[in-house]
Amino acid sequence: MRQFLEQHASSITGVINGFDRLRFRGTLRCLANVQGLRAFLSYFGILLKDTGAWMEARTEELKEASIAVATSAGRPVEYMADSSVRKEHIAAEIAKRDGITNGLVCILKAVEPCQSFDIRRNRAIKKLELVSRHRKCLHYYHYYQHPEFGLMHMRLQTWLPFTVWCCINGRQWLARQLDANRIGYLKRENCLVAVSDVPRAQELADQQLAVCWADMLNPILQQVHPLHGSRWLSGNRDYRLDYYWSCQESEWASDIMFKNPALLGELYPVLIRHGMQNLNSFQIMRFMGRKVPVVAGRFGTFAGEIVSDLKERPEGIRIKHSVNGNSIKMYDKQGSVLRIETTITQSRDFKVFRGTEAKPEDKRWRQLRKGVADLRRRAEVSQAANERYADALASAKCGKPLKELAEPICRPVRYGKRPVRGLNPWETEDARLLETVNRGEFTINGFRNRDLRNHLYDRPTEDAREQRRRSAAITRKLRQLRAHGLIKKVPKTHRYVLTDRGREIITSLMVARSATAEILMKAA
Repeated sequence: MRQFLEQHASSITGVINGFDRLRFRGTLRCLANVQGLRAFLSYFGILLKDTGAWMEARTEELKEASIAVATSAGRPVEYMADSSVRKEHIAAEIAKRDGITNGLVCILKAVEPCQSFDIRRNRAIKKLELVSRHRKCLHYYHYYQHPEFGLMHMRLQTWLPFTVWCCINGRQWLARQLDANRIGYLKRENCLVAVSDVPRAQELADQQLAVCWADMLNPILQQVHPLHGSRWLSGNRDYRLDYYWSCQESEWASDIMFKNPALLGELYPVLIRHGMQNLNSFQIMRFMGRKVPVVAGRFGTFAGEIVSDLKERPEGIRIKHSVNGNSIKMYDKQGSVLRIETTITQSRDFKVFRGTEAKPEDKRWRQLRKGVADLRRRAEVSQAANERYADALASAKCGKPLKELAEPICRPVRYGKRPVRGLNPWETEDARLLETVNRGEFTINGFRNRDLRNHLYDRPTEDAREQRRRSAAITRKLRQLRAHGLIKKVPKTHRYVLTDRGREIITSLMVARSATAEILMKAA
């Protein structure tokens, strides 16, 4: 991101990195699966034939206790029959109408899909059995004006396993922090378009990563679900039922604030065109480091959905690249803010250096969990994605002549004690190599020898000797790119990533290579 900010320093007032939207899930893990619920029922001596009536009784108790919270506070309870209506807008209007600045705003009820349980007869074994299945049940949306988070809500499932969802907006949270520290700012909707002290605002945004989420969310849960912590499920016997908090979806935004809308309006069409045409976005553009099936006979193991698209909204155009539920997108917010935002819903696509619950000292690179314990690492991954995307955009308006960029990599150099030939970006083989290492899917996690083989060779091979030959050829190409300073090795891995200089040079060369003579003449 440094390159982009330096390039447009005269037009930018600052940048703020931090959470936008966070969606948490609270789960009673011992009741969230068939085995756990069956063990619970067995422990308390509840027969399967009585389980249906027992679950209905618990649901009615939960509904009464939850509605009583609104009744005692004198707040409205409304049923939402239309699923297309945005509940957040309704809650915001109620809060504005009634002047609610702190506490419960309202409760909105809606029938929505859920994962719950059922008792059915198994004719094969002639017994009742407990099964998990998708159903529909009533959900309660408790909207609050929280003293720290601002407008937020918790969604309570009224059927077993009584899952709760909590949505928080990081920018509203940051606005409350700025108010508490008496820092001036201009805010439109959930976007900060100007801040008087940007470095201090970034420090406050960074403090959001250090909170203990269980300590923050459990008090809100107790208001939404007042029966939790009592013995309403277990009667008079002690049975510990604690909610486990996980982050199901996180949006990490980098808001680049321009001095006025005219400056961003002039630049933004160039960035959009550059993102779609020059970052391999016309077919597949992704930034989550996954190998996927592509054309020309090369196949990967990924079987999800990959989308790269443009969407025109009332306030502007948005470009989005997504894979397997994770995405990175860019759009103009409120006229003068360029937002680059990484959304993570499938955290297992990333890694975190950690131990296990059984052996905390056995630290190694493992799958990133959805649990709030790994939320800081999720922020690091998202920030890295935003920065690399911004660096890719920096080459959209490069101030250096193409001659100065191309000449150094076209000359022979020495790498260690061996000579390395120069690259010829106009020759087909070298151009294809440069295009491949600049692909969007390699932006976050980089690329390996075998990743390049899948793209540079049209047909896969099962012959071991041919595989070794291809691997050796790619190793020589990687050495050539490293010698010219276009790529660097990720420490303690077999992966490589583009250097800042390499991204600038390769993107500029690919733009020039695809330009027509008429366009180049006009530019000259």
